[in-house]
Amino acid sequence: MTSVEETELESGPPPVDTPLTPPAEQLTKIRRGFTHIAIDIRPLRHPAYRRMFIGSATSFFGSQLTAVAVMVQMYDITKQTFWVGLIGIAGLVPLLVFALWGGALADVLDRRRLLLFSSVVMWLGTLGLLAQAVLHVNSAVLLLVLVAVQSGAVAVTMPTRQAIVPRIVPVAEIPQANTLSFTMSNVATVAGPLVAGLLITHDIAWAYGVDALTFTLALWAALRLPALPPEHRVSESGAERRGGWADIVFGLKYLATTPVLLLSFAVDIAAMVLAMPRALFPAVAAGKFGGPGAVGWLYSAIAIGSVVAGLTSGWVARVKRQGVALIIAVVGWGIAVAAAGLAHSLWLAVLLLGVAGAADLVSAVYRQTMLQTYAPDELRGRMQGVFTAVVAGGPRLGDLRAGATAAAFGTTIAWVGGGIAAAIVAIVLGIAFPALARYTVTKPGR
Repeated sequence: MTSVEETELESGPPPVDTPLTPPAEQLTKIRRGFTHIAIDIRPLRHPAYRRMFIGSATSFFGSQLTAVAVMVQMYDITKQTFWVGLIGIAGLVPLLVFALWGGALADVLDRRRLLLFSSVVMWLGTLGLLAQAVLHVNSAVLLLVLVAVQSGAVAVTMPTRQAIVPRIVPVAEIPQANTLSFTMSNVATVAGPLVAGLLITHDIAWAYGVDALTFTLALWAALRLPALPPEHRVSESGAERRGGWADIVFGLKYLATTPVLLLSFAVDIAAMVLAMPRALFPAVAAGKFGGPGAVGWLYSAIAIGSVVAGLTSGWVARVKRQGVALIIAVVGWGIAVAAAGLAHSLWLAVLLLGVAGAADLVSAVYRQTMLQTYAPDELRGRMQGVFTAVVAGGPRLGDLRAGATAAAFGTTIAWVGGGIAAAIVAIVLGIAFPALARYTVTKPGR
């Protein structure tokens, strides 16, 4: 008998322990844990959505280049910030007007054709901007006209594209699809201005040219979509819908009598109008954080937070009580914004604004998902039109509120008070009108 065998007999059989998990099984557990946290990309399995995502991602990135280039070019031409400010008006008015009409058209026309038409108009507007830059036209009025044309086309494109999503993605994957879209837009919001700055140093036309080039993918995506005719062409009164004023009014009446959707808009308006602090960033950067170098970080912080939240959003689709989650997200947005206004360190302010951006992404996903799943298909375009108007108008009204309040009471009160007010309003609305808090989904995601 060998010494090893003798040792085994003397010591007895080895203790029975729980067998070690094989490495493959450990990796499987880690992978499952990661997928529960990481952004859910399952909607990209569907070819139609995948093409539309690629097209919208590249075109949105390109549009950020143009947004920066237009302002820089306008100032170069006029040397007056007043004219630069007029760009905002030239973009906002058509967006508000055509968003409602574009949503109504999306409910009566083939959505693929409407998306293709509006995308072509946007592309032509970009080509116009490129041409005037190459030819050195140097006309401030022409710039405003081209911006207005593009904005009107965007107002039709946005509700149409969002109304398409429930037709090409399973209902259970709509939250994930919205998370992908919002995350992509925030990535473009961060990266676009940085790339624009590099291109503009060579020639302003480069920014417009890259935008025109990337937009060809949006046209390709629209061309490759399946036909998406309206499921119902007859209105509730029995007449054929034509996408006119009567259809717009009916959509607004439906919204007014649907507490869940109406309250989702109400809390968003409260969040943007009362707590959006971006108009205060230049003054705060100069007075508290040492000058212009801090401005870029302040303006990027919210979008960076949204990107991080999007990349770790695997849990979002599993939430069943989306109404409560929406209210909590808006409250979190307001509190984080208020805390950022009290920060005496730039990096702490950026961190807290990033937290606010994360909460904003969550609230946006749930609001969009409610619109796409709660409203019937024949009203989705009009509801998305209202959504577009609110998303475009809310932050601009927030800029006005912040600027006026700061002029009267100072930047700290305007910033911190606005965040606290938004959180309080969201809580009050949730308690006073419980329809939103009671809203649940029957089949949450994975």
